Amino acid sequence: MKIVVLDGYTLNPGDLSWAALEDLGECKIYDRTSYTDEEEIISRIGDAQIVLTNKTPVTKKILDACNVKYIGVLATGYNVVDIEAAKAKNIIVTNGPNYSTPAVAQFAMALLLEICNRVGHHNLAVHEGRWENYPDFCFWDYPLIELAGKTMGIIGYGQIGQTTGKLAQAFGMKVIAFAPSRKVGTTFNGCDFVTLDEIFKMSDVIALHCPLNPSTQGIICKETIANMKDGVIIINNGRGGLIVEEDLREALDSGKVAAAGVDVVSTEPIKGNNPLLGAKNCFITPHISWASKESRARLMNIVVENLKAFLAGKPVNVVSK
Repeated sequence: MKIVVLDGYTLNPGDLSWAALEDLGECKIYDRTSYTDEEEIISRIGDAQIVLTNKTPVTKKILDACNVKYIGVLATGYNVVDIEAAKAKNIIVTNGPNYSTPAVAQFAMALLLEICNRVGHHNLAVHEGRWENYPDFCFWDYPLIELAGKTMGIIGYGQIGQTTGKLAQAFGMKVIAFAPSRKVGTTFNGCDFVTLDEIFKMSDVIALHCPLNPSTQGIICKETIANMKDGVIIINNGRGGLIVEEDLREALDSGKVAAAGVDVVSTEPIKGNNPLLGAKNCFITPHISWASKESRARLMNIVVENLKAFLAGKPVNVVSK
């Protein structure tokens, strides 16, 4: 059985082992493959029946040209695969769910804490000699924000939303959430479920942990921002499309939104004309919430176990049903 990994570097830049995958068949691992050159993708797949991909697209044209029986997505999202074309050819497509929950929740809080304490800025200031030469005992360049007693509103209350909520509670925050599957007015693990409008009106911090779909596309926009508290903080390490970036920039520059921390943007990698790049108090990281070594090790294990299950005739985590 031939196995091709089209873009393995993101999952494993060298600090993990491919050995468990290599035990399952003849394995060819490419660090990177073009996202746009379908002929290169077809050539690299060749006669392999097993294809693993992270962000390299597998389109209908590619599937028509190859003899693929199984596609393993090295991520939770699987929009890089033409699922309908895979279904038509009875190709099993699997993904890696729930591997990154601790890492993503931790990163949401890291973005929030950086906004509240500006650790990076003040560390740089010390190393540049400003503290040594300052006339007072200490200094700070930005207001330092205490989280205790403030309200975090979480949009989306799956595993990541729940874990972020627990971390916020540990800082003394009140947690409210909106999730379509939860009944407004109920409470779970100390989190009160409210309407989306109440999230906007009541929250000091809004954290986005919902999937991107037609109902959530642009959920943070000019209209919803207008309903938020003045000085609200917005955290997004879910999907870039949840935010209308032009509207968020306007709100940041006006001060309506005090700060935003985003690990995702509408087009990735980010383009130089992205509106958030020049916005005030906007902290942007390169989609790395999921990327702790521990998280990637869990994903590697899921990828291998998914393939083992397929080879045994009992596929799991199938998204091509």
